[in-house]
Amino acid sequence: MAETQVVYNPFEPGFIEDPYSRYAAMRDESPIHHSPMEFWALFRYDDVLKFLRDLSLSVEDRNATPTPLDEMVAIILGDRMTDRGTRSMLSRDPPDHTRLRKLVTKAFTPRVIEDLRPRIQTLVDEMLDDAAARGEIDVISQFAFPLPFAVISEMLGVPASDGEQLREWSGLIVRSLEPLVDADTIRAIADASDKMFDHVSDLIAQQRKRPTEGLLAALIAAEEQGDVLSDEELVEQVTLLYIAGHETTVNLIGNGVLALLRNRDELARIRDDPSLVPGAVEEFLRFDSPVQMTRRITLKDVEIGGNTIEKGRFCVLVLASANRDTDHFGPNAGRLDVGRTDAHQHLSFGGGAHYCLGAALARLEGEVAIGSLISRFPAVEFGGEIEWNGRINLRGLEQLPVVLGG
Repeated sequence: MAETQVVYNPFEPGFIEDPYSRYAAMRDESPIHHSPMEFWALFRYDDVLKFLRDLSLSVEDRNATPTPLDEMVAIILGDRMTDRGTRSMLSRDPPDHTRLRKLVTKAFTPRVIEDLRPRIQTLVDEMLDDAAARGEIDVISQFAFPLPFAVISEMLGVPASDGEQLREWSGLIVRSLEPLVDADTIRAIADASDKMFDHVSDLIAQQRKRPTEGLLAALIAAEEQGDVLSDEELVEQVTLLYIAGHETTVNLIGNGVLALLRNRDELARIRDDPSLVPGAVEEFLRFDSPVQMTRRITLKDVEIGGNTIEKGRFCVLVLASANRDTDHFGPNAGRLDVGRTDAHQHLSFGGGAHYCLGAALARLEGEVAIGSLISRFPAVEFGGEIEWNGRINLRGLEQLPVVLGG
């Protein structure tokens, strides 16, 4: 394996604000990269897609050789180390993944999702009515977050209460999907996980006592070929749906609006031709991926690009880098183009057996939210300083204040 001068370092100053120049350097100089932190990272489209589709790879962390980062987390948490988070479909291989996904899939069919369009439109209109009265809105806290949170809460059949508290817990829990080096953050994630687990357990207990309609009731009652969810699996699937059901969509809406504000010509194209909106959502997903990376673990030695990745290695598949690979999307891959014809080939929803279950819902929410905002307020403009959420993987905005104009 040839030595390389470039090193993937997501902690370097400026990375959160602009990871894409770093990704370009990695694609050029070390596209299959062995990190000093003892994981591998893939940056090119073809390599990432190959690993996403490879059924011989795992997503179960127990199959990975512990890295120095893993050992540091274990030392920091000590007796608090648990296997919580290992029972969700996101973290299981077949056949467990297949069984768990089958129990949830019926709530996310294209027909079921499309039937949600009127309700999503109503929620969006109500939020924009309130914003119009003020003449301004923080796209994140007053729009991009409450919309998908309300939708997933209604789908589950639970009250959309404690939103700010759940957002705080969720924002911490998803940091477990990133490389962690800060002891205080690691402890805060464990605290948030405990609180979210207790909250979801209470929701399930209430649902058992007073059943209502919705996905949560269906999961409790679900039985497929004599198989049911264990109590631990039930809590973890619901927690996953809560978190995945809004975290990624917040980033899609926020990053999409930011991209348009920074590219006024593209905003004008959507304003003048609303039929571009569905394709534009695919381009937002490609241009600034709501989830920057995913992972796979090798169960045997794997040869790729002249490198041997040994059995038990943790591999980071950098979706956001693949989405800007000029070898696949052409020389203008780094430019926003709401009419791009191949934008739908992005890898932002992953691929293979673990392709995002909520992809159709995220697309619909992004389409209605961004399309309605631009349609009603075509002169929308920055209203203050933006703030990033500080995450490497679920990279998005903490605040995006805008003034709405006429």
